[in-house]
Amino acid sequence: MQKCVVTGGAGFIGSHIVDALLALGCEVAVLDNLSTGKLENMAGFRDRIEFVEGSVTDHSTTRRLFAGADTVFHQAALASVPRSVADPIASNHNNIDGTLNVLWSAHEAGVKRVVYAASSSAYGDTAVMPKVESMPASPLSPYAITKYVGELYCDVFSRIYGLSTVGLRYFNVFGPRQDPESQYAAVIPIFITKLLKGEAPTIYGDGGQSRDFTFVANVVEANLRAALADDPGGRTVNIACGGRITLNELYDIIRNELDSTVEPIHADPRPGDVRHSQADISAAAELLGYAPQIDFRDGLATTVAWYKRFVNV
Repeated sequence: MQKCVVTGGAGFIGSHIVDALLALGCEVAVLDNLSTGKLENMAGFRDRIEFVEGSVTDHSTTRRLFAGADTVFHQAALASVPRSVADPIASNHNNIDGTLNVLWSAHEAGVKRVVYAASSSAYGDTAVMPKVESMPASPLSPYAITKYVGELYCDVFSRIYGLSTVGLRYFNVFGPRQDPESQYAAVIPIFITKLLKGEAPTIYGDGGQSRDFTFVANVVEANLRAALADDPGGRTVNIACGGRITLNELYDIIRNELDSTVEPIHADPRPGDVRHSQADISAAAELLGYAPQIDFRDGLATTVAWYKRFVNV
């Protein structure tokens, strides 16, 4: 890789990918409209990249930025199941129209590979564990639909246009820089920041639902491997740790890390949420040579320490 473009590079996962690419000596450009990304996420490398504030739905912007690029890491999206339930049109426009535009612009520019941030939400609420890529998709929310359609577009562009693509189905990524303030924030930053403030976080449902929480450094490693692997042929693979933990267990671990006695509030389950999620990561190991480098407990300890330093309480 020489020149790389990271869409959504001011976001949580995207900014970590930029860090890794710069450490490898790559020339990096970032495209982000800052709707969810933050300038402060780029503070450590802002002067070493080309930053374009713009949308992945804007063809003139992507066509110009992708010129001469070897690899595009397509991280930009309107994430969150609840957000998509509240505004499915915005999710469709940003995630489906945006991904199609990224792929078409990459094809036009002669990009060698597009690495697409897919989502485990494509599986839906199947009772079979762990989840394997050969299972039929069964999305339960507009967000899940948009991310699955992106996978289909990647496969089609690989088949029809010869654009080398690979999709990475992320499972509940967490780590430093994840925004705790949004109304659509993920559970780990919410739990940590609420407890740091002495406030009671909300658990939707009984807390028995489980997730394959994946530390962000593992996702970055998967992206780098996906960019450099032999042509994946448009395939999509799971990126996770291969285990699962319930929200109640997660809460207890975080509360112990913070020496808190605050009890959570329970509320009704949210529409579109799945009950259990766990990944089979053997396909990623075979196709990309992927294996998680940091386990859940170590990643969580690192994350808690980061929020202690950077969150105002």
